[in-house]
Amino acid sequence: MHLSCYHYYMNSDKETLQPYAREHFVDLILDSVADGVFTVDTEWKITSFNTAAENIVGISRDEALGRRCHDIFSASICTSRCALRHSIETGEAIIDQKIDIINSSGDKVPISISTAVMRDADGTVLGGVETFRDLSAMEELRKEILSRYTFEDIVGKHQAILDIFDILPDISESDSTVLIEGRSGTGKELFARAIHNLSPRSSGPFVAVNCAALPESLLESELFGYVRGAFTNATRDKPGRFAQAKGGTILLDEVGELPVSTQVKLLRVLQEKSYEPLGAVKSKDADVRIIASTNRDLAHMVREGSFRKDLFFRLNVLRIRLPELTDRRGDIPLLVNHFVARHAARTGKGIIGVSDDVLSFLMRYDFPGNVRELENIIEHGVVLCRGEIIEMEHLPGELFGSTSVPKSEDESEDLKTTRHQAERRAILDALARHKGNRLETARELGMHKTTLWRKMKRFGLLE
Repeated sequence: MHLSCYHYYMNSDKETLQPYAREHFVDLILDSVADGVFTVDTEWKITSFNTAAENIVGISRDEALGRRCHDIFSASICTSRCALRHSIETGEAIIDQKIDIINSSGDKVPISISTAVMRDADGTVLGGVETFRDLSAMEELRKEILSRYTFEDIVGKHQAILDIFDILPDISESDSTVLIEGRSGTGKELFARAIHNLSPRSSGPFVAVNCAALPESLLESELFGYVRGAFTNATRDKPGRFAQAKGGTILLDEVGELPVSTQVKLLRVLQEKSYEPLGAVKSKDADVRIIASTNRDLAHMVREGSFRKDLFFRLNVLRIRLPELTDRRGDIPLLVNHFVARHAARTGKGIIGVSDDVLSFLMRYDFPGNVRELENIIEHGVVLCRGEIIEMEHLPGELFGSTSVPKSEDESEDLKTTRHQAERRAILDALARHKGNRLETARELGMHKTTLWRKMKRFGLLE
């Protein structure tokens, strides 16, 4: 990029502007720009600072001029990944990099920056120029949209998930037993915790018990506890999980794995709201809400005779059925962004997303482990990624040998054609809405503008 002030002329005679007039003329131009703009010399001292920059950062032009830029912009990239330094040292421009800065009031402001080297007419480096756009309004809009698809720590826009979001407050307000069905990894415990957190019992404990993980010989004592002398080595009373959950909620995960003997005792808890610890002669009140979850078909187990019919009816008061991730593929981009943000924050990394190739791969993957597996994949990528975008090489290696990943070349030609036509139509419609503005179109479609350019080239949409 060449930024020169020597090519402006005052009139048709091409009389060169005098230095003061030229400088004032450039200031007028920069102050008319909606984006923040500042320039630095080779010693990183700010040489210009427009009105929009003053408004975004909260520092006046007089305060900024002559100071080093890292003293004005408190950003994480200033010390280790300065975009302006990269442009000046390599000559490469940085386009639309999203970062956060701290303004003069101490508030975090999300911005999008673009940087370039500044040269004179002979090619000598004079410094650098950075433009930046305040993304606060866009970020608030993004959060507002995301909030429509978020409930507690659950993210989804599939209609089945939205329907559950709609009834979850009503379910939470009651004290009725809930049965949550779904394959492993679909988020049954997340929904159970959400019900507890929204319920009148939220100030009480939430106790989760994996019924499949406890040996049958220990299951009863773990659930109901025991008293001293109940068996050899029982030298003191030990409260069970129902006692620990008093006043709160107990989640009986994988309830379909309960042995018949324990099913009978659980039925009594549901019927009489009481239980007896092993060796006790008196019952204890079960002041607890029961949520049961399972990855099995309990109705089918009842027909087979492996699960008590009366217990099934007691558990099946309020029923929630969670879809598999492959049945809600449209939620994958939302979940990816959610997990990237979560694990990037935990690790302190500046990772902002995944590449188009990674997202395309995940959209085709079968996810035998459902949402839990997707989160594990993203966490793996965050750990290995050293840049801002998770690439294919950051994903677990075992995924690429999995039969759960359909190869693109195996995709039928009809399906490819349909998908490409739909994508082409979506791009055309977005371009029309934004009157051909590619940057705004790319933002609406959730892709980088270079990605949009490649797709437009592929679909023959470039003029």
